[in-house]
Amino acid sequence: MRGPVVAVTGAASGVGALLTERLAASDEVKKVIAIDERRGECDAAQWHILDVRDPAIAEKLRGADVVVHLALDLDLETDAAARTAYNVRGTQTVLTATAAAGIHRVVLCTSTMVYGALPDNELPLSEDAELRATAEATGVGDLLEIERLARRAPRAHPGLNVTVVRPAVLVGGTDTALTRYFESPRLLVVAGSRPAWQFCHVEDLCSAMEYAVLEKVDGELAVGCDGWLEQEEVEELSGIRRMELPSAVALGAAARLHRIGLTPSPAGDLAYTMHPWVVSGSRLHDAGWRPRWTNEEVLAELLEEVSGRHTVAGRRLGRKDATAAGAAGATVALLGAAAVVRRARKARRRI
Repeated sequence: MRGPVVAVTGAASGVGALLTERLAASDEVKKVIAIDERRGECDAAQWHILDVRDPAIAEKLRGADVVVHLALDLDLETDAAARTAYNVRGTQTVLTATAAAGIHRVVLCTSTMVYGALPDNELPLSEDAELRATAEATGVGDLLEIERLARRAPRAHPGLNVTVVRPAVLVGGTDTALTRYFESPRLLVVAGSRPAWQFCHVEDLCSAMEYAVLEKVDGELAVGCDGWLEQEEVEELSGIRRMELPSAVALGAAARLHRIGLTPSPAGDLAYTMHPWVVSGSRLHDAGWRPRWTNEEVLAELLEEVSGRHTVAGRRLGRKDATAAGAAGATVALLGAAAVVRRARKARRRI
């Protein structure tokens, strides 16, 4: 069979498992080398069990034509320092090992979050737009460092082609601060903000990465549904009512709750529910790729996935979890008290 031999890291679960299955079934791919710390379910792949930070990975990659690095930890509950150590060191090791194995093509995956959620963002942003995100949101600091490594790699390893795929809000078996936003009884809206929602189904992400693997497109690629949804459309489609708070109250409460350990999400995550960060996917479109899913369809799938889950301020609650229930009460009390205090201060100033 003609076609490339593709190595996939993080191949046992999540997006890595879906891509491994997809590539293994493709007539355009000769062979898939799957790498993870445990064996996955794709029997058609050749498996190697090891940590991507192990320099021995270079030997496991030999014979591949392209490497797709998906071994990332973006779990909300993971210790932040441990998460960064794994993500950054893992990416460094894979890039170095790829070059050492004589492979000239690598595909990395970050997120459109690297553009930053800012009130003056254009709708949509160009893929060439400046990356203006800060490290204040969950995992975004790691993704920015991966982007920096991607830019530096071709200079450190001449002849190495690095493609970076940036999905919008990823849906389909995922658990992030942004998917948990839709598990809340009310959608928190910061007064005066202008949210815009663009989603990406994991199936579309995998098909876009396959395009990159087969060299149909390269460079920095944004992946997502066409267009976006305004907050009012999201509320109408979801049937979830909003809870509107002043910016200072919402950000202050989020910072305090995270600082005392009641919520996994830092205040920086709120920016992505306040300001637009919609991106044009023009490079993939120019190459002939099209998303199969619409924003409306992905939102409907997300709502079905999170049905029955209960999250307040990013903390998921179990029915039998008394501690979490206490945290929920504290969250609601703090947000409510802050809003009441704010209104009282305004009332006093008017007198």
